[in-house]
Amino acid sequence: MNKKAILYRMVTDNHICPFGLRSKDLLEREGYDIDDRPLTSREETDAFKTKYNVKTTPQTFINDERIGGYDDLRTYFGKGEAGQTGTTYTPVIAIFSVAALLALAFQYTVAGAYFSIRTLMLFIAFSMSLLAVQKLKDLFSFTNSFITYDLLAMKWLRYGYIYPFVEAY
Repeated sequence: MNKKAILYRMVTDNHICPFGLRSKDLLEREGYDIDDRPLTSREETDAFKTKYNVKTTPQTFINDERIGGYDDLRTYFGKGEAGQTGTTYTPVIAIFSVAALLALAFQYTVAGAYFSIRTLMLFIAFSMSLLAVQKLKDLFSFTNSFITYDLLAMKWLRYGYIYPFVEAY
């Protein structure tokens, strides 16, 4: 028996719903044949929402039963909460790995050998720069954490905003 699902998602010239794409991907990974029914205008989307008394799209139907949006679909399939939950060290591991590879490649290009004191210095320089860029990605979140342990940032909050720029330099 083929598993079938109907997916209504917003796809206009100005907007493609990311949760519609996520829903479609999840259904495909779960082995469903998808009857994809894009809502191609604001009017069509609003009419759909009114007809089914829902506030958002996408909406998925399986066996003529409305499952709901992306989060509801994840619940239906017994998946956990979407996105990152809790602390992850993946970005830091990636940063140090890239820094190490850059240091090795740079050292080999310049000196024809992989390992030397310069390789360690390059690794530290690349790591510091990449970590600074990671902090600059979301200064507000970084400073919220930073001001809880850095003594200077506790006294002078603006230092928390300046620090990543200095680190990058």
